[in-house]
Amino acid sequence: MPARIVFPRRADWRLAAGGAVIVAMAAVAYARTFSVPLLFDDATSIVENPTIRHLSTAFWPPAATTVSGRPVLNLSLAVNHAISGTAVWSYHALNLAVHVLAGLTLFGIVRRTLRLRSGQALRLPSGQALAPSDTTLVAFAASLLWTLHPLQTESVTYVIQRAESLMGLFYLLTLYCFIRGVCAEHADASGPRAGRASWVWFVLSVASCLLGMATKEVMVSAPLIVLLYDRTFVAGAFREAWHRHRGLYVALAATWMLLAALVAHTGWDRGGTSGFDGGVSPWTYWLTQFQAVTRYLWLSVWPHPLVFEYGPVRVDRWGDVIPGALVVVPLAATVLLALWRWPVWGFMGSWFFLILAPTSVMPGKLQMVVEHRMYLPLAAVMVLVAIGIHEAVRQRSWIVFAVLALGLGALTARRNQDYQTAAAIWGDTVARRPDNVRARYNLGAVLAQMPGRLADAIAEYEQAVRLQPDYFEAHNNLGILLTQMPGQLADAIVHFEAALRLMPDSARAHNNLANALAQMPGRMADAIAEYEQAVRLQPDYVEALSNMGAVLEQMPGRLADAVAEYEQVVRLRPDYAPGWHNLGAALYHLGDLPAAAAAFREEVRLSPDDPAARQALTTVLEQAREH
Repeated sequence: MPARIVFPRRADWRLAAGGAVIVAMAAVAYARTFSVPLLFDDATSIVENPTIRHLSTAFWPPAATTVSGRPVLNLSLAVNHAISGTAVWSYHALNLAVHVLAGLTLFGIVRRTLRLRSGQALRLPSGQALAPSDTTLVAFAASLLWTLHPLQTESVTYVIQRAESLMGLFYLLTLYCFIRGVCAEHADASGPRAGRASWVWFVLSVASCLLGMATKEVMVSAPLIVLLYDRTFVAGAFREAWHRHRGLYVALAATWMLLAALVAHTGWDRGGTSGFDGGVSPWTYWLTQFQAVTRYLWLSVWPHPLVFEYGPVRVDRWGDVIPGALVVVPLAATVLLALWRWPVWGFMGSWFFLILAPTSVMPGKLQMVVEHRMYLPLAAVMVLVAIGIHEAVRQRSWIVFAVLALGLGALTARRNQDYQTAAAIWGDTVARRPDNVRARYNLGAVLAQMPGRLADAIAEYEQAVRLQPDYFEAHNNLGILLTQMPGQLADAIVHFEAALRLMPDSARAHNNLANALAQMPGRMADAIAEYEQAVRLQPDYVEALSNMGAVLEQMPGRLADAVAEYEQVVRLRPDYAPGWHNLGAALYHLGDLPAAAAAFREEVRLSPDDPAARQALTTVLEQAREH
């Protein structure tokens, strides 16, 4: 028998109070995140992303970044950039707003679903249905626990993982608007007005689905979830669901066309970071997912330890696979059986597995276990937890809910402290995953920017190259730091040469090697050869040209060659004041005072507040008058 959703006409004060508590407690748990710095992929997606500097270009995000193929996500970042530039407060404010709205939407979905009065109405294990007076409490508890759960911090506090939370909001709105459309269909009022109301909600459902598809690829399962919800809670059968809402399902399925076009635009592999040719064997990746899903489930009920970046996870033995498989395979089989025998419980299990499926099936080169993937699947777990607690303790369940909410909120606030600085979050990650080479590398990069931490940064880079000898960036950056340490030039050269063996066409590495060679006795000619190679690989490499000019100045009889390099620099970068200064100084030493004065005049024009530029120009002009 098809289900019918019935609501009291009078507004429920408990609904408003519950929403207010969700907003207030989320605000407290995330109150100290508004100054959390940009981290990890935030650099390429925000700081180095030119398309977010104007709203008109935001719909065309750059390639090989987190925002690739995700124009709605990129547009949301452009809005933040318009508000605060790269100041982080507005990004975190929007992240929190998205998360709170998602929690409120989940509240509405669960409450309306629990109020089903017939058909596949939810039955507790005891065989009884939830009393109408309890539905708001259970829905509120499930949504509050989901909103405050520390497993959500990565999707809220780490700015660019708005990809997950924003997609999650659109996913929930797709289902919520469908439910509201069904409610309008079953409203007591009849006639064309009621019909128009239902289709307004169905149009909003499709619009939310479309926006979600343009936010993140995990949205792909949303049309299937809506169909499964219809079959489970409304129509009672797939045939009836299709008969009633075929137009809606055709429209929802049409949103896959946009998703396919966006994925195709990224080369079908998100710039080489995922896909069946992404560098990781599909079997290797799939076997790791038994561990991943088991860990997600464990963190759902015991959120410790949380890890910001797991790094590549390899499965080398069947002993690594079997424990997770013994959990995941029976659970998946139970969900399939439940879809047939106990559809309500089967829907909750399907919610968990269907939302995880895209990232569990499509191999990822860089990330195999990622906590933000649990953003939406966690909702099913929290609904089951809330129902289970209510079933167990009944009238006193609100006490248990309150204790759990306070505990989860405190854990979330505590986890957010780890995000307060880049050094803190990467230090925590290294402590949790000491063999994570990317965590070592990123911690080294952060420490290198901190006063007095150069030796610590070198130690982290050394660990990174020990863990992964073919890590180009670690060799290159380690070489740069070693050049700043007394007596370490020879070791720096070793690492630059190792980097070039890994990537011989890197102009940057050739330039860095040349800088080190130039400081070694008798190696200036070798340094010039490396600079020349860097410029051959990248003709507009201003830094290499400037460095080569500086070395040529020190070599007997090569001053004119140095001038030629500096002239090339200012041709390439006419607004580069240091280039004009270097050119002026070389011309001065060459004895061409008029040309030197002209160069210094250009430097003063570009840097009118630089006293050194004015002093150099004055000196040249005075000497020119004397002659």
